[in-house]
Amino acid sequence: MSEQTIPLIFERSKSGRKAYSLADFGVPTYDLAEELAPHLKRQEAARLPEVSELDLMRHYTALANRNFGLETGFYPLGSCTMKYNPKINEDIARLEGFSAIHPLQPAETAQGALKLMFELQEYLKEITGMDAVSLQSAAGAQGEWTALLIFKAHHEANGQGDERKKMLIPDSAHGTNPATAAICGFDIVEIKSNENGTISVDALREAVGPDTAGLMLTNPNTLGLFENDILEISQIVHDAGGLLYYDGANSNAILSKVTPGLMEFDAVHLNLHKTFSTPHGGGGPGSGPVGVKDFLAPYLPVPQVEKAGDQYILSKDYPESIGRVKGYYGNFGVNVRAYAYIRTMGPKGLKQVSEDAVLNANYMKARLEDHFDTPYPQICKHEFVLSGKRQKKLGASTRDIAKRLLDYGFYAPTVYFPLIVEESLMIEPTETESKETLDAFCDAMIEIAQTIETNPELVTSAPHETSVRRLDETLAARKPKVIFDFE
Repeated sequence: MSEQTIPLIFERSKSGRKAYSLADFGVPTYDLAEELAPHLKRQEAARLPEVSELDLMRHYTALANRNFGLETGFYPLGSCTMKYNPKINEDIARLEGFSAIHPLQPAETAQGALKLMFELQEYLKEITGMDAVSLQSAAGAQGEWTALLIFKAHHEANGQGDERKKMLIPDSAHGTNPATAAICGFDIVEIKSNENGTISVDALREAVGPDTAGLMLTNPNTLGLFENDILEISQIVHDAGGLLYYDGANSNAILSKVTPGLMEFDAVHLNLHKTFSTPHGGGGPGSGPVGVKDFLAPYLPVPQVEKAGDQYILSKDYPESIGRVKGYYGNFGVNVRAYAYIRTMGPKGLKQVSEDAVLNANYMKARLEDHFDTPYPQICKHEFVLSGKRQKKLGASTRDIAKRLLDYGFYAPTVYFPLIVEESLMIEPTETESKETLDAFCDAMIEIAQTIETNPELVTSAPHETSVRRLDETLAARKPKVIFDFE
């Protein structure tokens, strides 16, 4: 049976079939629906397919076979650190002492889990150069939000809550930065990049003032470039009374090399689901711990994991705290995986992670820069940005290049971001890919560029080898077909 003719689950449906078959053991049945209030009960049965267990398994297996993931192939999403997740971390997260506990059980019965969380906090403090860490935030964007709420609480405690309303954000920033600042009630001020792709110190000087709440910055930035003026940038913001927030999405480039603390940042979030290899994608789950300097520690979310004598406790004794930002104590299973990764890698291993990630990115950039425009040719960190302007003039856009890559079996890199690069292709190889994989990807990119020069129509009509050809994306977004009439 070809992939195109696999029937839908509703097409497999036959009245009366069930996906289970149990003998009658004479055990009384109990209908929970009888306990529900009338307004919570269905007035008619849900329209679900009726299939056998085997057909159900074939349905989900067929769907799984269509998924693309790191175990399927190269996943070079820029700014997303799609690295391989060691399976030993999965085994550790599934140990009964971690997987079979409940967040509401007494702390004295979960000492092992609390010890792990406490030690993870200590590791992250050292890795970031911060003085205190909370594991509560569920993902990077929530970590941003938590850090900015802490900034807001600090300014309000100093009687400047009504004055410091402006959050400075580079024009190359991750899109979540301005979104988070807006949600927190700040006014957004965009800081232009200079000709080297880093933040313009002159533009920053002009923007700061008594109304500055802070600056949101990641280093290396979204172009994969290290902000060499970071100490001057820090001093400018601090001299104006503002605070510095470090977006940790690109931390994979600096592990054991430098810390946000040494760069004079006041708060940082880390994406454990990126930098420390825990699974992510499809919207979660994630973990975005927040670290802060001492003067901001009183505002961290509660409860906080602490050590009291020989016991580990969950303390809420922080009257200035911004409160709880996530149910229970964060995504515990994700934190276990990150803890296992840090322990197995060790300081030397984490240092090699960054060195290999930077080496891989610069190797790929060197192979591709003769075939695509390179807006920032200097040495990059863990990722780099190309431009498809040259190909656009020949009739094929960056989107076309991305679609054609699918025919080669590669997931496309991030396209059209950062916004300050025309026809941008943002590529991050991470440290876990082999030279053979990097070469295969570069070979495909080069062949696509050469094809555009001789036969651009082959690229503009791609993909050709996938089960679904190119869609009208605008029509699909505005008029999606989501209803299947199976009656």
